[in-house]
Amino acid sequence: MSLPVLYLAITNHGFGHAVRMATIASQVKKLNPDILLVLVTTAPRWLLESYIEGDFIYRYRAFDVGVIQSDSLTMDLEATLTKMKQYCLREKEIVAGEVDFIIINKVSLILADIPAMAATIGEKAGIPCWMMSNFGWDFIYRQWGREFNHIADWLSNRYQLCQRLFRLPLAEEMASFPIKEDVGLTGGIPRYTQSQLQEKFNLTTDKEKTVLLTFGGLGIEAIPYQNINHFPDWQFITFDNNAPNLPNLLKITDTSSHRPVDLMPLCGRVMSKPGFSTFSESMRLEIPLISVMREGFAEAEILLQGLKDYSYHNIVSYQEFFESNWDFLHQELLPPQSNNNILKNGTEMIAQEIVNFFNKSIYLS
Repeated sequence: MSLPVLYLAITNHGFGHAVRMATIASQVKKLNPDILLVLVTTAPRWLLESYIEGDFIYRYRAFDVGVIQSDSLTMDLEATLTKMKQYCLREKEIVAGEVDFIIINKVSLILADIPAMAATIGEKAGIPCWMMSNFGWDFIYRQWGREFNHIADWLSNRYQLCQRLFRLPLAEEMASFPIKEDVGLTGGIPRYTQSQLQEKFNLTTDKEKTVLLTFGGLGIEAIPYQNINHFPDWQFITFDNNAPNLPNLLKITDTSSHRPVDLMPLCGRVMSKPGFSTFSESMRLEIPLISVMREGFAEAEILLQGLKDYSYHNIVSYQEFFESNWDFLHQELLPPQSNNNILKNGTEMIAQEIVNFFNKSIYLS
């Protein structure tokens, strides 16, 4: 009997979608090691391997572009529009190739985050396509108007083919999807304790004065690292290889053994831009967040409102981050505005539903 095969399609945008999909893939593998994982993405293999233990098939393919950016805050809308038009024109060709792959390899289920074309692939291949996200790309593009409305309509039509959406917290309405199920936050589990990390990196700074700087896979152009000199009794941590050598800045270069979530137990706060995966992993561990604002990207407003509702936080303007001395680090963090708790079991819930699907398929066969 052949192994059950799960096809995981990841949108071609930054690292955050790949991270949250990899957390699901890792949990699926733990629940049922016999399920063969096919990760379909342009995200680097090392990123996926940092979350997924064991083997998987890495299929280098893209179904969309997300938003073309020079860094985690700077968007090129014209280049994005041009590239998305090309994907629309190439849809039949791309779908045909993936349907052939799915049939040959006996794939039974697609889980997508959140390329709309995956739903077309599922329909043409005759298998279910499930999706997971806190937003659809139609929501992002529609805000920009003009020709983006045509792209948004194209995306909405394909999202309507999705048979089951796991809607994550900090979400827009996602009105294009016919069947929605709300689930909790997704994220990785830290591999080390605070004491293990302190010993490994020879750190003695108080946790409340330890800050993780993490700005997604694209980073931010010209982070004002010189501000760290104003906080000699604080400890800062970064994954930026281009960061300067400063006595109180720890640069993490071994990404195979250390992910941002692995360093979070050390930290009294995380400094980031609006990004679901960073927000989600910090919230799961109840670590306060300082976030830079992001203009012109519809998801950012929803994420920042969720940050206000569910986490100790501080939100700083673009100018405060780039042009001040970071005096905001001395400010008291604001408490959550909501009395409700946010669900944190999204990784586990989605993975269990996938395993249940394959168990049921085996029983029915």
